[in-house]
Amino acid sequence: MAKESISKKDIALSCRHIWKVYGEKPEQFFSQGNGAVNTPKEYANTIQNSNHIVANADVSFDVYNGEIFVIMGLSGSGKSTIVRCLSRLVEPTAGDIILDGQNLLEKSEKELIEIRRHKMGMVFQSFGLMPHLNVIDNIAFPLKLQGIQQTECYKQAEQVIDLVGLNGRETNFPNELSGGQQQRVGIARSLAVEPDIWLLDEPFSALDPLIRKNMQNEFLNIQSKLHKSIVFITHDFQEALRLADRMAIMRDGMIVQIGRPVDLILNPVDDYVREFTKDVPWEAFLKAADICEPAKGSLRGLGRITADTPVESLLGYLAKHPKGVIVEAKDGATLGTITSSVLLSSLANISDARPAEVKQ
Repeated sequence: MAKESISKKDIALSCRHIWKVYGEKPEQFFSQGNGAVNTPKEYANTIQNSNHIVANADVSFDVYNGEIFVIMGLSGSGKSTIVRCLSRLVEPTAGDIILDGQNLLEKSEKELIEIRRHKMGMVFQSFGLMPHLNVIDNIAFPLKLQGIQQTECYKQAEQVIDLVGLNGRETNFPNELSGGQQQRVGIARSLAVEPDIWLLDEPFSALDPLIRKNMQNEFLNIQSKLHKSIVFITHDFQEALRLADRMAIMRDGMIVQIGRPVDLILNPVDDYVREFTKDVPWEAFLKAADICEPAKGSLRGLGRITADTPVESLLGYLAKHPKGVIVEAKDGATLGTITSSVLLSSLANISDARPAEVKQ
């Protein structure tokens, strides 16, 4: 979604200047304009020097309709705290969280329960299944809490069972399922309520690597069908690259950089972000549309490629065609061109290695 085309109606959830401070009197730091003259980092230091702990500091981002917004960072970066603030499972100290034009921080506990039941789906690292209930009853449980008739509960549960590939497991109990199957039940249970916003906090991190990759594939398959608005938390940069439409990197409770994965890799804002991206194989993610530049001069005689053409496949072609190649959208419109110099410039931005010594 191009930045200039985004409007309020495209935004599913807004997180605005969220602070989460632990300590004896955290509210004292957010009254009468306190901190207005300080940067968030400076003010966080001031708060911490007053025997308080800052878990989130001035965190702001939007989640667009139908996108996977990934938040990643190392342990202690504040990523899990912020996703819990979004649902008010953890109470923010200051800021605003806007869903459907309403500030969740102004809602009563009763109103929040209804919002969580009807508009939010949540999946966590621990599967949280009820051991005395079988698969279909675990999935139908939140629907029963909504007061939906039993027949309709099981009808909706059966639909999501099919979606997550658990057909034939309806009567199994959690202890009869593998880790990956248990997580599928957790995902199905959160989807059964047909949430407007889907919050997932490291849902695959407890799984073995092969199962984890399979679950990522299933997750992307589900998203291709449902187009949910998703906040996905992970500490794994490779996982973030596979899943994210856009991503945010956190450090010390603050957002360091937000953008598409390719933006963060091509243009990291500092050494912290660059450290995450330095070992990423460019051929695994870079597409023609990511590096093309506005077309200049005559395009006569140039070949054409689609926007999603892997850059890796262009190396031989560009070596033989110095004038480059045209990159076009699905509708045939020209997005730009790629020349060998454009490609080399992009790869130079990715590389974190020192330039080779060239002797004259």
